[in-house]
Amino acid sequence: MGGREATMVLLDENGIRCDGRKVDETRKITIKAGVLKNADGSAYIEFGDNKILVGIFGPRDVHPKHMSDTDTGILRVRYHMEPFSVTERKNPAPSRREIEISKVIKEALEPAVMLEKFPRTAVDVFIEILQADGGTRCAALSAASVALADAGIPMRDLVAACASGKVADTIVLDVNNEEDQAGQADMPIGYMPNLKKITLLQLDGILTPEEYKKCVEVGVNGCKIVYELQKKALTDKYFGNGSD
Repeated sequence: MGGREATMVLLDENGIRCDGRKVDETRKITIKAGVLKNADGSAYIEFGDNKILVGIFGPRDVHPKHMSDTDTGILRVRYHMEPFSVTERKNPAPSRREIEISKVIKEALEPAVMLEKFPRTAVDVFIEILQADGGTRCAALSAASVALADAGIPMRDLVAACASGKVADTIVLDVNNEEDQAGQADMPIGYMPNLKKITLLQLDGILTPEEYKKCVEVGVNGCKIVYELQKKALTDKYFGNGSD
C-alpha cells in the first residue's frame, strides 16, 4: 500500500501509539496563568513538546482610529513561530500558515469574549510558539483563553481546544507530530464546555460520516480534559494551589 507501512508503527497490535499513549489519551499538559509582568494577562502552556507563551494587551485605544468599531471592541491575534521553534530554522517573517492560524484562533475566541462591553477598543493577543510539536493551534488557543481570563477580559466561557484524528484506521485523541505527518486525518476542535458550543472545527484528511462523528466526540472529550486544566491554572494563580 505504498507509503502506508509507516502507519504500522504509529499504532501497535495492543493499541499503543508511537509515543506510548493509548488511543484516548492526551499528551502531558501543563498550563500556567500570569507568567508575564508587563502584559495585562498572560499564560504559558506545555502540550506534549509544544511550548507556547501568550501575552494579552488591552482593552486599549485603537490606532489608527478609523479601525475601531463604535459598537464593539475588536480582537487582534498574532500567532508567531520563533525561528528556533522547529528543526529547520524558520524564516522570522510571518508565513501564510501563521497568518491563517492567527485568523483561525481569532475566530475561535470571538464567540467567548464579550467584546460589546468595550466598544472602540482593541484587545491584542500575542502568541509565541517557542517549540512546536504538532497541534500548536489547539495548544495556542487553549493558552490564549487562559491569558484573556487572566487579563480580566469578560468572557462567556473559556475555549478549550484539542485535536482528534485518524491514525492507522483508528480514531485517536490529541494527534502528535509524527501522527500528523503520517496519519490519515487531523481534526482540531475548539469548544466551550459550559455553553456546549464548538468554536473551531477543521479537518485535514478524509473520514467516513461515522468516523467524522466519532472524531468530533473524541475531540470534544479532549477539550473537556483541557478545560479542567485551564480552570486549575486560573485557580492556582488567584487562590493559590495550597503548596506555597
